[in-house]
This record gives sequence, C-alpha cells and structure tokens, in this order.
Amino acid sequence: MTLDLAASLARIALAAREIRPYLRHTPTVYSYTFSESAGCAVHLKLENLQRTGSFKLRGALWRILALSPAERARGLVAASAGNHAQGVALAARLLGCTATIVMPEATALNKIRRTEGYGAEVLLHGANWDASQAKAEELQRARGATLIHPFDDELVIEGQGTVGLELLADLPEVETVVVPIGGGGLAAGVALALKATRPAVRLIGVQAEGAAAMAESFARKERVVHARPTTLAEGIRVGAPGKRTFELVRALLDEVVTVSDEEITDAVVATLEKSKVVAETAGVVGMAALAAKKFAVRPDEVVCAIVSGGNIDLNQLARLIESGLAAQGATHLVAVRVPDVPGQLYAVLGILAETRCNILDVQHYRAGWQVPVGFVDVEVLIETRHPGQGAEVEAVLAGRGFRVVSG
Repeated sequence: MTLDLAASLARIALAAREIRPYLRHTPTVYSYTFSESAGCAVHLKLENLQRTGSFKLRGALWRILALSPAERARGLVAASAGNHAQGVALAARLLGCTATIVMPEATALNKIRRTEGYGAEVLLHGANWDASQAKAEELQRARGATLIHPFDDELVIEGQGTVGLELLADLPEVETVVVPIGGGGLAAGVALALKATRPAVRLIGVQAEGAAAMAESFARKERVVHARPTTLAEGIRVGAPGKRTFELVRALLDEVVTVSDEEITDAVVATLEKSKVVAETAGVVGMAALAAKKFAVRPDEVVCAIVSGGNIDLNQLARLIESGLAAQGATHLVAVRVPDVPGQLYAVLGILAETRCNILDVQHYRAGWQVPVGFVDVEVLIETRHPGQGAEVEAVLAGRGFRVVSG
C-alpha cells in the first residue's frame, strides 16, 4: 500500500476546519491515577465528552459534508447499534439531511430513543450488525441513498483523524498514543494524522481479547475475520477489520495488544472512581492496557490514551461497578451454613458487627434441595474496610465454630 502522508494530513486538516463549527474540542487531561499505576505520565483525550458521547460524529460529518446537494437530498442510511448510529443521526440533522439507521432487533431501547431523538428514522432488522448492514445496503440501492460506513471509508477515516490533530495541539510533547480498535477507523485516522506530523510518536492499538481480529491480522500481516467476536466492550465487538483500515493500521501502528474483559471492567471502575470520568467499556481499553502493563513504557514517557466514548448503559455500569468492587476486595460475599435453630442469624451478624464491616445485604435460605434438612444457609454481602478483610471475616467465623461454605 502506497501512502502519501502529506496529502492525507492536508485532507485531515481540511476536515478539521470544516467540521469545527459542529463539534466540541474535547479536552486532554493529565491522569494522576493512571500515571501512578502505569509508571509514566498518562494523559486522557476525552472523546466521551464529544457531542453524542463519542468520536463517531467527526467521521459522519466529514463524509456528509463531501456530498453534493443532490446526494444529500436522497438521504443517508447506516447500520449501527450504538455510537455510529447517533453520530450519523446528529450529523444528518445538523447538515439538513434525512437519515435511516438500521439497528439490530435486540438493540437497547435507550440507544434507539437517543438515535430517534437526533431526528433519524430507526429500522430494526436482524440479529447482529452484519444483518443490519446488509439491510442498509439494500435500502441504499432501493432509494439511491448514501451509505455511511462506520469505519471502512476514506472520508470517515479522515474525519476520525481530527482527534489526532486536536491531541497534538493540546499535548505536543506526547510520545506514545494508545487508541481503541474495533473496525479500525479511529486508529487509522489518528495514525495518519500523527505519523504525518510527528513520525516518532509511537502508536499502540488495543482490542478486546474476545474480538481481536485486527490484532491477529496485524500479527499475521494478513486480514483475518472472526465469525463470532465476544466481549462486553460492544463498541469494539467487530469480527472483521476494514480493508482500508487494516492496511493503514498495518503500515502505521507500532503495536496492537489485547485486554481481557476483566481488565476492561477494572478500567471502567478505576476511570469512574479515581479519574471521575464516565466511559464506556470500549472507551477504556487504552487505560486497561496501561494499567495491565501490556506494553513497555519509560518512567518519564508522555503517553496519551484516547477515551473514545462514554455511552454506557446505566444498568451495565451498575453491574460493572459491583463486579469491579468485588474484584478489588471492596465487597465480599460471606456464606455460612448454620443449624436451623433460633439465634443463629443473630450470632452471625453480631460477629460481623465486631469486624466493623458494613452489611449491604442479607439472604436467608431454608428451602431447596441444596440446603440439608435441619440447616439454613446465610449469605451476607459486606463492604470491607480494607482489601483482604473478606478472608479475615471468614476466618473469624470459622474460629467461632461456623461452617463457611463459600466466599
């Protein structure tokens, strides 16, 4: 693949000027938390604060601005279950177009409402993005509309590249940039902008382990497709890297690493609790990679992780917080089996009170085949005062003669 970085940079700079009136210049902030855990100077580029809650608006705007008046009049179609849907919907409204967004049938209601709230028509079709994309292509042919691809489009890539120009403007001393990868549009665009401007900047792409088609493609130097990508980071749950984006990622990125869903969960909680940033699961994979030390850094290295989006479902956020707190040892489930006689629950709770932990929930099970006749299972969810206290509490209970059955 032959690259003309100067020409690409000129196009991205033009895109930045043209879309600027419709966008928010998102901040780049220093993170004390991730700097301490990663052992270098970590900054965060907060695209979760962009309009619609993600970087996707940038590429959609630039793609639509390039259309002729006649093309705009025929409308737009796109397939997406999340950020791209909202980006195209708002971009269409801002630029006076109609948009039809095809979303999988199982799309969360709040995402449908937000997309419709930006003025788009939503059509539910298919079990996944691939089926929705096929329907969008069918609508494109039938209506003569323009299909806005979420990542594998030259203009969309250029629009996403404006993130890189903003980052350099705010943090000119940056040495390494860490970027999430799904289909690769953001990574490809940022890579074009940075390598054309500062070739020495190191670029690290991050994928989820269960949806690592780009990482595998990068390692094998050929495009790989995964039929069933699986990860809780739905924004990067992509089984096939784009053809354009793969070539750009292969040519321009220095490394592509992966993170587990557990590491992503920890990063969501740490980002919220310690950096006071609400980010979606796909948006924190860069911080997850830093915290898990997936690539080497110097102690004084200036690193910027792009927080690509903040559109997280509140129910999912609650579950992630619960899981993250449990993993940190901040909460612990104590389960004991006691004789079915009066006073046993009171005794268990009294011992817990002595440890000064906070009781969050109590469950008392007598019925059921799993509980032997004559016994009761008691489960108590506690909030601990320090990591490791859960095991200490269980040891105290066992020392007082109670049978701890799980924890």
